[in-house]
Amino acid sequence: MATINFYNTLTRQLEEFKPIKKGRAGLYTCGPTVYNYAHLGNLRTYIFEDVLKRVLVYNGYRVKNVMNITDVGHLTSDADEGEDKMEKGARREGKTAWEIADFYTAEFLKDLAELNIGRPDLLPRATEHIKEQITLVKKLEKNGFTYRTVDGIYFDTSKLPGYGRLANLAKQKLRAGVRVDIGDKRHPTDFALWKFSPPLEKRQMEWPSPWGTGFPGWHLECSAMSTKYLGQPFDLHCGGIDHVPVHHTNEIAQSEAAAGKPLANYWLHGEFLVLPGGKMAKSADNFITLRTLTERGLLPLAYRYFVLQTHYRKPLTFDWRALRAAQNGLQHLYQIIREWTEEPAIGCAEFEARFLTAVNNDLNLPEALAITWELIKSGYPASAKKSTLFKFDEVLGLGLREVKAEAEPPLPAAVQTLVKERDAARAAKDWGKSDALRQRLERLDYEVRDTKEGTKVVEKNRR
Repeated sequence: MATINFYNTLTRQLEEFKPIKKGRAGLYTCGPTVYNYAHLGNLRTYIFEDVLKRVLVYNGYRVKNVMNITDVGHLTSDADEGEDKMEKGARREGKTAWEIADFYTAEFLKDLAELNIGRPDLLPRATEHIKEQITLVKKLEKNGFTYRTVDGIYFDTSKLPGYGRLANLAKQKLRAGVRVDIGDKRHPTDFALWKFSPPLEKRQMEWPSPWGTGFPGWHLECSAMSTKYLGQPFDLHCGGIDHVPVHHTNEIAQSEAAAGKPLANYWLHGEFLVLPGGKMAKSADNFITLRTLTERGLLPLAYRYFVLQTHYRKPLTFDWRALRAAQNGLQHLYQIIREWTEEPAIGCAEFEARFLTAVNNDLNLPEALAITWELIKSGYPASAKKSTLFKFDEVLGLGLREVKAEAEPPLPAAVQTLVKERDAARAAKDWGKSDALRQRLERLDYEVRDTKEGTKVVEKNRR
């Protein structure tokens, strides 16, 4: 197999990937807390993780990918304080926490499908693994790493040498705990393993335990479920960069304290998608969903293409014009494939070698895309270029094989709806509504043409 190098957050250096089992890779990716829609920042991380899995498969690895579904409430702050997220979602929508979890899990899976993100092999739910989480706390208790406070069972970080090395907390002098109201905790960085239900309050999601009725701490589920399905240690653990200082740091601590060995060998983290005013966050109600894009006439895969143009370890600023340009670039790519009517033949070995080198160099997708466009402009026969493009798409995931030679690019669903509404308005001679719908289509960068067959729209960049 070719050499693959990843930037390991744990060691802060580029390292050659050496799997625990030859030809196999165990991959754990932190999944969503299903109390609201995933936002585009979340989805950027899931695209990066999908590319990682695709690159491993592209290199011949058999990958076992586990992603958790956090369907049990954990508190909205990293300090084990605040409001329970599932209860918050239930109150917002007048549903039970269980209904909220089921609905937003289904919506999350729809988002994955629309972005051509491969479904993980296993999607364990936190609520279905309470027994495993309690067992983990028992091990930590037996090993002397826990203590009890008025509101729960806590992990004593002072008893684990090297605590916080993932986030380099020692160098920061444990600054991650400065903002925490320490309360009954012994140290600012100590964290909850099991929280007690408040006295005289019945929670929707609570379970009996040896320490009292309550619910697991946020970090517990990932340690319990990743090791159940992948063993310990396993190969790769991924998530967003915001997981480094608290969530992943605490996962490492409790897992190593329980088992006496590393949790995972490689830790990869995707950078933020940022708005001009700061990062997106569901907790701050400051987020854009995939539905927002489709309502504005953008294809979901245009967002995937937009994301692939920036390296996963670099911040990416969200910009509507840049996203529209990404859609134009993607549809141009589709049009090229439509015009190549030849059947795929022997590919272009020179470009395939360069592409492999790029993606194996810490998932350098911007370089891989540049190589893709070089291939398109090269003098190789269209049949050879088409074959190689389809091979590249095993990593890119842009749906190139599904492009039909005779078909025009599909209009986004929101645009199709507006066209139908305008045709109905014209049939009813409601010229005011017809003009208003024309203006809405034009704001989405479409030129509107009235024909005998009805409203026709053409993207302005394709005139």
